[in-house]
Amino acid sequence: MTPATTDLLAAAEAAPGFMPPEEGRALYEAARAAAVPGPLLEVGSWMGKSALYLAAAAREAGRQVVTVDHHRGSEEHQPGWEYHDPSLVDPAVGRIDTLPRFRRTIAEAGAEDVVVAVVTRSEVLAPLWSTPLALLFLDGSHTEESARRDQDAWVAKLAVGGTLAVHDVFPDPADGGQAPFGVYTRVLASGDFEELPGTGSLRLLRRLR
Repeated sequence: MTPATTDLLAAAEAAPGFMPPEEGRALYEAARAAAVPGPLLEVGSWMGKSALYLAAAAREAGRQVVTVDHHRGSEEHQPGWEYHDPSLVDPAVGRIDTLPRFRRTIAEAGAEDVVVAVVTRSEVLAPLWSTPLALLFLDGSHTEESARRDQDAWVAKLAVGGTLAVHDVFPDPADGGQAPFGVYTRVLASGDFEELPGTGSLRLLRRLR
């Protein structure tokens, strides 16, 4: 592991976000082990924590990380919900805007050369995207509708041999929402993927065909 990688991983661990360190390291290792050409793409970025874990792997492998997020926050980040942070509201438009914080996270870590941020909804970008992905990380909004939409928009864009990572997969409803678990089970049931060892709520699958 190079000093640059060590610095990026330390920055990722220190960045604001909801991914436990062991899951972040597992995401890094999965991206580092990706065996096919192509970029790494994540759906859902918040303030850049997971993007830095991916950036550490991308820098080692000479890849790019593409992040797709509208930066207006998910349902649970809106006013009146559990994870709402009033400091993230842009007073000019009265809506959450995490993009400045995301850009600061990436810039302070020195990762602007490997992280490409696309600011839009994932289903808007997907029809324009044609490059096969080496790794796809699904961690967007966790409503059933939006999770299915992200699955339908992006899973087919993963290269054969590429890795699908799904975050916040909780088989027991008492532990968390079921939308990411639904994505994981549907993809596995398709017969097009094999499961790889996961860590915590992070599930990893390799595309077979």
